[in-house]
Amino acid sequence: MLHCDTLKEDMQIYLPIAEVSVNAFLLLGLGGIVGILSGMFGVGGGFLMTPLLFFIGIPPAVAVATEANQIVASSFSGVLAHLRRKTVDLKMGVVLLIGGLVGAALGVLLFNYLKSLGQVDLLVKLCYVVFLGVIGGLMFIESLNAIRRAKRNAPTGKRKNHNWIHGLPFKMRFRVSGLYISVIPPLLVGLCVGVLAAIMGVGGGFIMVPAMIYLLGMPTKVVVGTSLFQIIFVTAFTTLLHATTNYTVDMALAVLLLIGGVIGAQIGTRIGTRLKAEQLRVLLALMVLVVCGKLALDLLLMPTELYSLGAAGGH
Repeated sequence: MLHCDTLKEDMQIYLPIAEVSVNAFLLLGLGGIVGILSGMFGVGGGFLMTPLLFFIGIPPAVAVATEANQIVASSFSGVLAHLRRKTVDLKMGVVLLIGGLVGAALGVLLFNYLKSLGQVDLLVKLCYVVFLGVIGGLMFIESLNAIRRAKRNAPTGKRKNHNWIHGLPFKMRFRVSGLYISVIPPLLVGLCVGVLAAIMGVGGGFIMVPAMIYLLGMPTKVVVGTSLFQIIFVTAFTTLLHATTNYTVDMALAVLLLIGGVIGAQIGTRIGTRLKAEQLRVLLALMVLVVCGKLALDLLLMPTELYSLGAAGGH
């Protein structure tokens, strides 16, 4: 028993920027789990990891900036696997990326402004509850409908061929996705995701994946790899901005999450190719809703134990 306690003490690592001590194995495990999700669903995994870091006592400002760093690694690992399978639309990825970089710069400016007001922690958590609740709910309902249609053998691939998006100017052909659409919607999707990456420490895949499937009409198999491709560059840019303007990137924390994330992403990509698109979307939606529920409860109940553990250094 004493030996076990000593081992636990030995595995505690002090995070200088976050100013807390955390078990190194716990961080490696969290990184691995999120990496698996990244490879399976084409999401950076930040929507899950950032709240998990809140729960173990990492200050929100540090969690947001550092998590963007880990997303780069797990997304890069996932993209390599998708490139081998030729399921990345690089042309669409570049268009999304242009919007994403502009959005990330705007998001960091907003983040810095709110940090100077002392409101950033509350804003980050509220953003999570709202976005995760809305996106998770919509995805869950749509995925269930898709599964029902598949069971009835109804045509599932019926995209709205002539919605308002197809009437917009500046059209471009995206051969891998089989699309001929305006570049305006992908640019706007990228912009929104860039802002979220900066404020919430997420790759934005939980918003981008549904947007690419339902708004742009991209095939699900191509969406995952293309989403990860865009996420790499936007989150790398976000991390750089946070590190140079906020000094909130904790490298010790980032390295541990990164090691777990890279290994997990390779496993997740293998699992993802074995599941049907509808099943993947239902699982993702359920996870989004669970994290949203936990965060909402924490905000409403204000558990004193968590705050006494994690917020000794101030509120």
